[in-house]
Amino acid sequence: MRQLRDAQHISLRNLAKITFHGKTYLHELETGVKTPTSQVAQRIDDALNAAGELVALAAQPTIPRREFVAAAGLAAALPHTLVSHGRHVGPGTAGRLAERTARLRRLDNFLGGADTQHLYAAEADSTARLIKDGSYSEAVGRQLLAVLAEQTQLAGWAAFDAGRHTDANRLYRTSISAAGDANDHALVGNAYAFLAYQQLALGRPAADTATAACDAAVAATPTVRALLHLRAAWAHAVAGNADAADRQLAQGTTCLSEHDDRPEPDWVYWVDDVEGEIMTGRCWTVLHRPMRAIPVLERALARFDDTHSRDKALYLSWLADAYLDANEVEHACATAAAAVRLAGGVGSVRPAQRLNSFLNRLRPHGGMPCVVELRTLAAEASTRPRLSV
Repeated sequence: MRQLRDAQHISLRNLAKITFHGKTYLHELETGVKTPTSQVAQRIDDALNAAGELVALAAQPTIPRREFVAAAGLAAALPHTLVSHGRHVGPGTAGRLAERTARLRRLDNFLGGADTQHLYAAEADSTARLIKDGSYSEAVGRQLLAVLAEQTQLAGWAAFDAGRHTDANRLYRTSISAAGDANDHALVGNAYAFLAYQQLALGRPAADTATAACDAAVAATPTVRALLHLRAAWAHAVAGNADAADRQLAQGTTCLSEHDDRPEPDWVYWVDDVEGEIMTGRCWTVLHRPMRAIPVLERALARFDDTHSRDKALYLSWLADAYLDANEVEHACATAAAAVRLAGGVGSVRPAQRLNSFLNRLRPHGGMPCVVELRTLAAEASTRPRLSV
């Protein structure tokens, strides 16, 4: 449905006029929150000239979106035990493990850490055993250590997303050690950036750790440096240092426009101009500069796919905060409501944490109808069972 709309340049608002269904209802159909009846599917099919394709899809047995994505992602990655290697490990094995890790990394776009942490941790454990028990050259050993560093960063991120901070910290520090032994300074920097992000989430100062991340990867590829500077900007913004945040944002944005002949590592495949705008908007939001934050977040979120539901819900929560700082309570509530709908069933503790923080800010406006409606929606979402994968 989304692909057909985009191809024909039809907005949800215009589709609502054509089909006589509400814009919110159509959005819920498009993001999988609700399932259409055969009559609704036929009406949308006709409006989008889908020639029966949408009707046929609606007639298929319903599979929860998260379960479908998980099944597709796991099917794309062979079990680790089937990656062919004996006691002697050659460069081909390290390459296959790196490719496998890249495939598994894409699951994080669609699933929360509660769904992926055990998978990612098992990958790291298997590679660690291979490093311990295998026989290989020094060059292959460095390649394996780099893979282990990537895998422990993935596993640490998933543990962090699931609220398991002790596990996350242990995995991040393992990653620092493995990346250092692999002589991969970019990976060292990324591990420090992950640590800084966790420190901020726990209410601890992180500017020094974020600076260490940038210093470790000063000679890295442009996109790596962009990511680390953007993360450092966030650390300074949370600390209330607007000047330092602005300098880091400028450096990160500049790096995004740079290119050199070196290939970028796969673990920054998602870093682009939209990510730069998202982080810029988040920084200005936490610094309580809504007039700077709102336009950049609106522009970035308009290009951010709803299928990345956890991340988009989180970013919408920052936009809701910015609206509230601008005293646009209705806009703030509508934006937060969109975040609630997107985050439904996602295996991550962070959207709920952000929503609770936002709801606390709404206490002075508790009598407004939009606030009452948002609290009702949030209460309903909190009692909805999370789908298991």
